[in-house]
Amino acid sequence: MTGSTAATFTADDYRARMGRAARAAAEAGLAGLLVAPGPDLVWLTGYTPPAVTERLTLLVLAAGQDPVLVVPALEAPDAHRAAGASALTLRDWTDGKDPYAATAALLDASGRFGISDNAWALHLLALQQALPGSSYASLTEALPMLRAVKDAAELDLMAAAGAAADATFEAIRDVPFAGRRESEVAADLDRLLRGHGHEQVDFTIVASGPNGANPHHEAGERVIARGDMIVLDFGGLRDGYGSDTSRTVHVGEPTDEERRVHDLVREAQEAGFRAVRPGAACQDVDRAARRVIADAGYGEYFIHRTGHGIGVTTHEPPYMIEGEERPLVPGMCFSVEPGIYLPGRFGVRIEDIVTVTEDGGRRLNTTTRELVIVE
Repeated sequence: MTGSTAATFTADDYRARMGRAARAAAEAGLAGLLVAPGPDLVWLTGYTPPAVTERLTLLVLAAGQDPVLVVPALEAPDAHRAAGASALTLRDWTDGKDPYAATAALLDASGRFGISDNAWALHLLALQQALPGSSYASLTEALPMLRAVKDAAELDLMAAAGAAADATFEAIRDVPFAGRRESEVAADLDRLLRGHGHEQVDFTIVASGPNGANPHHEAGERVIARGDMIVLDFGGLRDGYGSDTSRTVHVGEPTDEERRVHDLVREAQEAGFRAVRPGAACQDVDRAARRVIADAGYGEYFIHRTGHGIGVTTHEPPYMIEGEERPLVPGMCFSVEPGIYLPGRFGVRIEDIVTVTEDGGRRLNTTTRELVIVE
């Protein structure tokens, strides 16, 4: 996380987030939240520890109680400099002392707590030993929508990340494809994303020819040839907020079948986007996109969910998938990315990040969804 993100939000922003999280925990029947280093801690406090170590760092939130951040003493100076530090109490501990006893003193001995998905088992087991009457639930299980609805400032950052990914796609269209390895084009994507302000690149999928039938293909040493369909899927974090877009390009002129499949995916992606509106269920987006592909006879080749949430991580709730009945709410951000994958032949995926508005949806990626010809 770069310093520019911390500067975007004030201590009051972080205070409001922590208060909202504590109230949500109480409404969910939890005694509080325990937040370990990771995206939840950054979002709630603006603090990223200087290193991930075995030493306990834990934010304790409970309704009606001031937030407390338990930190190792040697990292306390860094915690004091965090943008949200003035909105919480710092409690440090020194090597040789028991941090779990100090943390246990802040907790209801028989309470049920939400805890970060990425908390170390070492720390969770030690807390359970210190408080044998306590119990725990993962934050994804207990409060899956904690970060899902973005405020205006967050939406501005999401839009800027999307614009940077779009600029990357416009630039990658002009690089040579034929005769180069997938890994070389992936390196170009990484360079371009960073050049457009990304401090972190999470993935640069370049899946050419038959590799395009694998949705999560790792760019490898295959040499791209004329006649190849190529799935490009790339993104990461810009000023702490995520980008993720997919476009499918073709080296030279495509066949009629390749154009037909691409047009079908484009139609499905449009149908998924048009299903976005407040109050619609997440699964409605999946159903709308999937129906187009299934009705054309390619249903068995659409092998993943239609979308995933995005924010301070590139994959997070909510998920656009059958069975997810959670309603869409203005400010939610997620991908709409149907695809068709023909084993041994080629694949097509088209993806935009979409945010729910008061009366529908707004794309945060605006590059052409037509089939682009590259050389």
